[in-house]
Amino acid sequence: MKHFGLTLQLKSDPALIEKYKAHHRDPWPEPLQGLGEVGVVQMHIFLLGTRMFMHMATVDGFEPARDFARYVEQNPKAAEWDQLMRTFQEPVAEAQEGEWWAFMECVFDLDDHAS
Repeated sequence: MKHFGLTLQLKSDPALIEKYKAHHRDPWPEPLQGLGEVGVVQMHIFLLGTRMFMHMATVDGFEPARDFARYVEQNPKAAEWDQLMRTFQEPVAEAQEGEWWAFMECVFDLDDHAS
């Protein structure tokens, strides 16, 4: 299993943030199904102010560039969901050029130190 940490910014508008959270309380079934089809096993999204953090666990063969592209190409509702969510979001200052959700470096894993 692979683990990924990603970060993103929500636009600084309390009404938009509440709308974003409401969408995630009742997500569309097709994008959820699509995540499983490309190998996402678990996903958690956390919010502090406008800063988002996503933890994602995937199958070992998951490759983000390839599989996220496949996710939106093969699933029209996933592509629609992605476009809708982007109306609430903006990349963080630390994002690489062309990167939306910025990949974070894992600096500690308890599993590496457990006896």
